[in-house]
Amino acid sequence: MTTATRPLDSRFSAPPTAPRRGYGHAWAAAPGNALFLVLLSVPLAIVAMGVTWVVFGVGVGSLLLVIGVPVLVGSLYVARGFAEAERALLRITSNPAIPAPDWRRGTKDGGIWVRLTQPLRNAHYWMAVLSSLLVRPIVAIVTFAFATVWVVMSLGGPTYWFWSPFIPDGNAESIWVPWAVQHIFGGIDPSPDPHRWASMLYLGVGIVFLLTLPLVLRGLVRLHGMVAAALTGRWESDDLAAQVVGLDASLGAAVQAEDAGLRRLERDLHDGPQQRLVRLQMDLAALERRAADGDAAAVAALAQESRGHAQAALDELRALAGGVAPPLLQDRGIAEAIAGLAAASALPVRADVAPEITAALSPEAARNLYFVVAELLTNAAKHGGADGASVTAVREGPLVRVTVLDDGRGGAAPRSGGGLEGLAQRVQGLRGSMHIDSPEGGPTIVTVTVPVSA
Repeated sequence: MTTATRPLDSRFSAPPTAPRRGYGHAWAAAPGNALFLVLLSVPLAIVAMGVTWVVFGVGVGSLLLVIGVPVLVGSLYVARGFAEAERALLRITSNPAIPAPDWRRGTKDGGIWVRLTQPLRNAHYWMAVLSSLLVRPIVAIVTFAFATVWVVMSLGGPTYWFWSPFIPDGNAESIWVPWAVQHIFGGIDPSPDPHRWASMLYLGVGIVFLLTLPLVLRGLVRLHGMVAAALTGRWESDDLAAQVVGLDASLGAAVQAEDAGLRRLERDLHDGPQQRLVRLQMDLAALERRAADGDAAAVAALAQESRGHAQAALDELRALAGGVAPPLLQDRGIAEAIAGLAAASALPVRADVAPEITAALSPEAARNLYFVVAELLTNAAKHGGADGASVTAVREGPLVRVTVLDDGRGGAAPRSGGGLEGLAQRVQGLRGSMHIDSPEGGPTIVTVTVPVSA
């Protein structure tokens, strides 16, 4: 099976947002949230702070030495490692996944020294150091304190009646229970049984903490995740920078595709109409000589032959002009143009084209997509040995997806300088993707996806 993919840059995707969840989901996520907040976050933060401080301090202190810069760079990688560990641990919680930052920003072509010092030019590494040395320990300790209080009260309050007799408290209940009962209920004498009143008070408070426990844990995890996303997550500037790189690549692919198209047009003109016009010129010269000799029969034959060459050259020029600007595409839109391609194909082609794709594509995108489909159908007829084909074109949200299937011999693969490689470059110029699934023996399925551009 041969597969060729020219995808849009995956880094363009926006970071995921947290879906709205109900109270039941908060309870389902509570164990993971509690595990992270109570047992995992503080040890990780303390270890990260200690190790990063040591390595970072050694690096800063030895900057005047040769070893100082590599050690400092190493401390940045250490901070990055702890940032990645935190993002990994957050996956066990209800916090939405935090997209990874672009750790390669600042990379430039150069020698080993440029590659070694790349983290020094990347703000994400420095934010990871700030997170490890200062922010993460504070957030971890604060969230740990609140989470611990809520977990302890949620478990210990309702069960106070059971475990309190095992705790020696002296006269504590006889002191605080009367005061609490009188201030809460007023006029009730709790003195006959302070322990019973204490158990009821703890039960009420514990139920409140228990009912709010999943919401508090989710809120604390969300706070932890927001800080982690701000410091060690992906920034909007990363997506913008990736988009610029993708646009540059698309522009380069479009220029290459256009250049290849012009060369192909030049070759077609040379091999087709130009040769016929040269022959026509020779026939006219011969006709002129025959006319001078008075050979009427030869003149008539040459004139008829020349007329045939002229008609053939005109037909070829019209066909080539149709490849530059198809009238049906200009007049009726891409949906009708693809249907027309299917009807005019040398193969029986079944077309299932959604009309809404016409309004979804700009004229430039529609023209390029038309040529891609035309070339794929031509390949199926000329090179694939197919007996039939189908074309499906639909709009799927922000994308237009076109699938061309033929029952030929398969084995199609893009090769350098080949037609499929040119098609892939043309699709990439539209910031789209082309996927080829063509096992030996067929069938061949080519899926082209381009973004809506209207």
